[in-house]
Amino acid sequence: MLLQQLELRRIAIDLVTPFRTSFGVESRRDILLLHVTTDQGTGWGECVAMSEPAYSAEFVNGAELAITEHFWPALTAGGTQLEAADVAHRLRRFSGHPMSKAALEMAVLDAQLRAEGTNLHAYFGGDRDRVPSGVSVGIFDSLDQLLAQVQAYVDDGYARIKLKIEPGWDLEPVRLVRELIGQEMGLQVDANTAYGRSDIEYLCRLDEFDLLLIEQPLDEEDILGHAQLAAASNTPVCLDESIVSLQTAADAIELGAAEIINIKHGRVGGYLEARRIHDLCVDRGIPVWCGGMVETGIGRAANAALAALPGFTLPGDISASSRFYARDIVTDPIVVEAGHVAVPTAPGLGFEIDTEFLDSITTARMFLSA
Repeated sequence: MLLQQLELRRIAIDLVTPFRTSFGVESRRDILLLHVTTDQGTGWGECVAMSEPAYSAEFVNGAELAITEHFWPALTAGGTQLEAADVAHRLRRFSGHPMSKAALEMAVLDAQLRAEGTNLHAYFGGDRDRVPSGVSVGIFDSLDQLLAQVQAYVDDGYARIKLKIEPGWDLEPVRLVRELIGQEMGLQVDANTAYGRSDIEYLCRLDEFDLLLIEQPLDEEDILGHAQLAAASNTPVCLDESIVSLQTAADAIELGAAEIINIKHGRVGGYLEARRIHDLCVDRGIPVWCGGMVETGIGRAANAALAALPGFTLPGDISASSRFYARDIVTDPIVVEAGHVAVPTAPGLGFEIDTEFLDSITTARMFLSA
């Protein structure tokens, strides 16, 4: 395809309820969307960077600058043809910014698949038409609020509960939620790097709750510490923030630091790299699951297609759109039925834009020519 124009669109969309993790609290999302026009059609991408550099070094204002000043000019230089598989290669000389690069690859991939009359599910060769849905539960002001919210999600039919934890909000919340949902329902915890090596013995106390996994308890650079925890704990250690590429995934597995891997396309630079990490994990016998970044229906549809690959053996964070948004920016938002979400089969990444609503929450637009 020949790239012709890029629209950068900022939207502000409220969350149904504030979402608190060890990184902070989100009540409204400032999201950067990309709309690429090619000689064969158009495609949408979503940048999952947050408003401030807390979860990662990237943030939405920086992503917009990197794309406009560096990445788009690099992709369009010389007016040469390209496809989605070329995006990462052309941007390789730029250090970092995987979420920005992933958003561009996503938009090009959406346009490419629409032009070919196919969708991401078929492109990846997923073997399921629906995938189990888990839900991520944030940190609350009280245990009563937490338990009421978890019960609501159980009533909604989710297949798995994930609790955000941090020092001072860990053993007791996990114990009470396990008692509430019973031993049969999947339960896991996510610390978002909130602990240190000195907490390894303490974190081993989570073993009594029969968890599916403990996700990223230590700093993202502390691969050795995660390996030490994995050796000491009966609860499988899952890496999230530490996995930024195929190479880091391979190294973490080799060092015994990753018994399970959470794959997020934005964190690793795109869906094509995410697919390569999936293939590596299948080869090494490492279970994977699809993490979420509070995406709109654009990213949520693509995540469902990714999670349909055979190595995704654990429920992912592909919750219903209504978990976060009263109204989504797509016409066919993800819903949960009997603990599963259907893998979208619409052309491209699997969605159609709700143009009227999107326009109503747009805060800024910028157009760049090739």
